[in-house]
Amino acid sequence: MENNKEKSVLDTIKDKYEDIFPAEQKIASFILDNPEKAVNANVSELANYSDVSDSTVIRFCKHLGYEGYYQLRINLSRDLGRKQTDDNLAKSDSFSSIFNQFASKIKEIGEIISEEKMKKSVELITSANFIHLAAVGNTSPLIMYMGFRLERLGIRCTYNALPEYFLNHINLAKKNDLLFVISQSGTSKHIVQAMELAKKKGLKTIAVTGHKYSPVSRLADCLLLSSDEDQPFDYYKTYSHLYEMSVIDALLNLVTNEDKIMETDADKPEIILSESKL
Repeated sequence: MENNKEKSVLDTIKDKYEDIFPAEQKIASFILDNPEKAVNANVSELANYSDVSDSTVIRFCKHLGYEGYYQLRINLSRDLGRKQTDDNLAKSDSFSSIFNQFASKIKEIGEIISEEKMKKSVELITSANFIHLAAVGNTSPLIMYMGFRLERLGIRCTYNALPEYFLNHINLAKKNDLLFVISQSGTSKHIVQAMELAKKKGLKTIAVTGHKYSPVSRLADCLLLSSDEDQPFDYYKTYSHLYEMSVIDALLNLVTNEDKIMETDADKPEIILSESKL
């Protein structure tokens, strides 16, 4: 980013408004008029609000001196005074109220998530020849957890935090393989690349994401939403994956494959590892 550290996003937009292209000025005007709505939008949503393409939004951010939309969004969030804690939780709130809010949010996700898509996902998982799991950044531990659980169910899969590895695995995929991805924002470049490659290879794709209108959502055959999208964007909270984990665990609880567990001795590692536990 250029010398924008001292300036707010809104001031930067005002200063450079006359220097950017007309299509980009439409984005600038929308953000200036609707900063609260803009900060809650992903790339595709902001493009839709401004009546421009996704690529125009990216170019607009770069012309302002930001690496991309996510960096602009984080800085705008800071400018608007968002805090790490939820606005609905005061410092005096008890621990129980925090857990109650989490429980309430998870219940809401259970109500909005498509039962049909969950059942279809289970069908795809249990019938797949091999499952390719993909996630990047701080979402990677979730995909490793998912892979571990699936293998304990006797379901063959591969998972790696490095894009070079999972892209290579997908490129070598065979008929009836499946791609399962997790992307909270739905805009991860490497995940989009993995999904596009999977499409070319004829693979079905399941995606867990918090945004219905995002590149990842558009590419998914089965979309499992981990958010009702009513929560305001908070750049600190993007590091929390409680809701994605809830969706994953719910899905895993629906995946019953006892025949494969017995057939492949998938529980044998646990028996071996039991010797190392007190």
